[in-house]
Amino acid sequence: MTIHKEGYTSLAIVALVIFVANALVHYFIPDATWAVWLTYILSFLLFVTILQFFRNPRRRITTDENLILCPADGKVVVIEEVEETEYFQDRRIQVSIFMSPINVHINRNPVSGTVTFFRYHPGKYLVAWHPKSSTLNERTTIAVQTGQGKEILFRQIAGAMARRIVWYVEEGASVQQGAEFGFIKFGSRVDVFLPLDAKVDVKIGDKVSGGLTVLGRFQ
Repeated sequence: MTIHKEGYTSLAIVALVIFVANALVHYFIPDATWAVWLTYILSFLLFVTILQFFRNPRRRITTDENLILCPADGKVVVIEEVEETEYFQDRRIQVSIFMSPINVHINRNPVSGTVTFFRYHPGKYLVAWHPKSSTLNERTTIAVQTGQGKEILFRQIAGAMARRIVWYVEEGASVQQGAEFGFIKFGSRVDVFLPLDAKVDVKIGDKVSGGLTVLGRFQ
């Protein structure tokens, strides 16, 4: 397991804060052994917590043009038929994955193909499970068409804690199934919109892994 590149700056800032905090404790209350050790323990816990936010575990991903892979680690919280109004303008099956702060925060392409649509929307920071978060929060919308002409859409959504969405794709780019397309710092939610005839292979409450769990299948 390695540390994701998106964590380098955050970890450097945390390390600096920890160094300053420990230096101040040693300077002002050097004889208070309990305070020194408490600072050590809290510093260690803080650094380890931030470190796990940015972990990048090695994954052996098997690609298959008929499968739709999960784009993120987390828990399935929504499976329903909805009207997708931003791009498709028709009915789709929405599958939503909630990413908690303890999940891996890397986002992966569910399918291989060409990016046919991309939009970034600045917005609010409602909690990820709020019904309006998918339309009011900061978010990106990405549509990909496979080589077989199948098209899906997926959306990164910021939440109350996740204040920065990172993406690595643009319209016209070719993407590989399972490869990284973005990162949401400190968790939040990813929505996937599938064709109505797709077979969904997960159920609400399932814990899923990005690039490993099969979300659904094209028919």
